[in-house]
Amino acid sequence: QAILAQAVLSQAPDIARAESAPAPPACDTPPPPAMPCECQWGISSLFLGAFVVLAAGVFTFFPAFLGLFDWPWYISLCWLWFFIGLFFLAVGCIYEVMGCQPGGRWHNAKAREAEEEETASAPAPYIMIDA
Repeated sequence: QAILAQAVLSQAPDIARAESAPAPPACDTPPPPAMPCECQWGISSLFLGAFVVLAAGVFTFFPAFLGLFDWPWYISLCWLWFFIGLFFLAVGCIYEVMGCQPGGRWHNAKAREAEEEETASAPAPYIMIDA
């Protein structure tokens, strides 16, 4: 058996090294903190609502003008999607107009910069150095 084991180990030296290698240390570092939500609900709802309303209009074009898919359930579904899009469009408008968007990395960046730098100063002049 020793000869067989030596033959196997001589053919696969990587396996022998991997088995004899020390185990890696346990990871004691805590997971990174959760990222804050920087979702843009207002503008996303506006774009989603506009897209759904336009898509409902495209699908309504077929029964209204071409006479295709002129089934009552199809037309009802077109109206349903139109009202879903209208809902998202209205929610997005209300969300943006009422200012419900919390301050974050993307929202009111220019307003924050103006508050941080209340006293404006001229930039330092650039001096060109001759070689």
